Amino acid sequence: MKKTNGSRSCLLTGILALCLSIALLLGGCGAGGSGSGASEEKTEKDYSKLVADESEMIDEDEVVLDGMEAIEGSDLKDGAYPILVSTSSTMFPVTDCTLTVKDGVMTAEMVMSGTGYLYVYPGTGLEAAKAEEKDRIPFAENAEGKHTFTIPVPSLNAAVPCAAFSKRKEKWYNRLLCFRADSLPLDTFKDGVLTTRESLNLEPGEYNVDVTLGGGSGRADIESPAILKVDKDSCLLRLTWSSENYDYMLVKGERYDPVNKEGNSVFEIPVEVFDMPFAVVADTTAMSQPYEIDYTLRLDSSSITKQ
Repeated sequence: MKKTNGSRSCLLTGILALCLSIALLLGGCGAGGSGSGASEEKTEKDYSKLVADESEMIDEDEVVLDGMEAIEGSDLKDGAYPILVSTSSTMFPVTDCTLTVKDGVMTAEMVMSGTGYLYVYPGTGLEAAKAEEKDRIPFAENAEGKHTFTIPVPSLNAAVPCAAFSKRKEKWYNRLLCFRADSLPLDTFKDGVLTTRESLNLEPGEYNVDVTLGGGSGRADIESPAILKVDKDSCLLRLTWSSENYDYMLVKGERYDPVNKEGNSVFEIPVEVFDMPFAVVADTTAMSQPYEIDYTLRLDSSSITKQ
């Protein structure tokens, strides 16, 4: 009987020890799981480490030009259109872009110059770092092997925040984009949105119009008011620069040479729209080598007077 009691005592002790070990093990796992969860919960500082700071960024360019007014999706006809995109950084070059409009909602498919970015996010870098994976926009690859991103576009002619995740740096970079309404064909817009020669009922003849120059370095200027020459099939702006060093201008890719041979450079360029800045390029020979400079022109329809 003593031997039996001793065996039972040992067995009971073993069971108690086993139960205690299991309890300690379970308790340890619970504590470890709780601690692990706490360590995985990122703080604001942790998220900030995923975003490039100013020391890692090059100087940013302005993307919205003076005089630009926002254009909404409801101002455009449904369709797909090529559009120019201004970016705040040369490190985020968009080589091609297609704007799609459907029921007033706009999206843009941007083609990048290479494969350096894996994701974009419609917001700031910090917002992108905090966002769930499903809310980030991954790249697609086109036939040429370049990365493309399709993003929502709230407005044209407005600064659109777009964070981009660098494959090499493994960080989010803050970028700004501006989808340029002045690069769209006129028939993209619904009736009544733009001020045109037709909507102004300009008859053939010559007019004076106030012109505002934007962009460039601020060193050059133009004469204002300028002469607006209207005939049955065209509307031309006679533009006189404050310098004789401009040897050609580009309007929507078309080249225009000076109409004079002496004195300050004078050009006659086509005008399609009033009261909204439109992009032009002027090539100057004033520097050590010819240099194309981006400008905008805005014609004030309220200032038009017939000569």
